[in-house]
Amino acid sequence: MRTGPILCPTDFSETASHALRYAIEMANLYKVGFRLLHVVEQPLGDENFQILAITPDELAKSMEDAAADRMRSLLAGLDSELTIETMIRRGDAVTEILAEAEESHVGMIVIASHGRTGLSHFLHTNVAEAVANKAACPVLVVK
Repeated sequence: MRTGPILCPTDFSETASHALRYAIEMANLYKVGFRLLHVVEQPLGDENFQILAITPDELAKSMEDAAADRMRSLLAGLDSELTIETMIRRGDAVTEILAEAEESHVGMIVIASHGRTGLSHFLHTNVAEAVANKAACPVLVVK
């Protein structure tokens, strides 16, 4: 853990901001690298039905651009001496977080317990739980 970077996935929620503070503190303590990740879910659609004025790929690209803007704003508000690497990946959140952790040989994942609220919280997979159960490295789940 003390040699690999810390990976902190974010969905830009308040809970994720809380987890981010823990992740930065741990990276400073262990003097390791820091990686901030946001995953954009691939929009679904059928171009044959002409429901969307743009294709799902165009929509996903737009979502990635918006996430990059939010990532820049988030980084601007941080008070840290750390060099922070940022990534935006497209796909299933659990799959992409685990892939990034493996590819980057992270020492630990620091993730928020949940970002969704209300009905959405009950209808979607708990990303933090799935990551904690499947990750090869230690996972700190922050409430």
